Amino acid sequence: MDDQHKLVKDCLKNNAVAQKQLYELFAESMLGVCYRYTKSMNDAEEVLQQGFIKVFRNLYQYKMEGDLGAWIRRIMVNTAINYLKRKPRYQLDLGFEDSQLHPVITAEPEIKLNMKDLLNLVRQLPPGYQTIFNLYAVEGYSHGEIGKILGINEGTSRSQYARARALLINWLEKYSDNEKKGSYGR
Repeated sequence: MDDQHKLVKDCLKNNAVAQKQLYELFAESMLGVCYRYTKSMNDAEEVLQQGFIKVFRNLYQYKMEGDLGAWIRRIMVNTAINYLKRKPRYQLDLGFEDSQLHPVITAEPEIKLNMKDLLNLVRQLPPGYQTIFNLYAVEGYSHGEIGKILGINEGTSRSQYARARALLINWLEKYSDNEKKGSYGR
């Protein structure tokens, strides 16, 4: 942790070597964060670059408390959400509707799926569902916080999360059924 604090102090002195080190230390993991919110690697890389510009512009606000990676991650998530709101191809799909919550099966499917396959399923969700699912299930935001971030009410966040979860469960059940058919010779 002290090494990271020294790195931050050096970055604040406009030390280019330190800035490059900070970027290299976090770029790979933050690209993964950005990719979870976008639909292409090009978009994720653009969000990453915009995010790091914000990191370096606002590094003076980091109080040397808590994990530096978590502070940078929050900037990346906010940058990704703002990116989605600005880009026409995402705006239509980000339409959050206020509607009644659909019943969701509470049983958890018993499916063996590796993390990469699960992340690919999440990426196939419509952007609005994907964004709320990531904010709630991955980043740990509350529905109230999500509502404030996205400019929607808390109930809409809950509804969209429930729909995303139901859709993922449906896909996982289909995946499981296909796996069983393949395993047992159809």
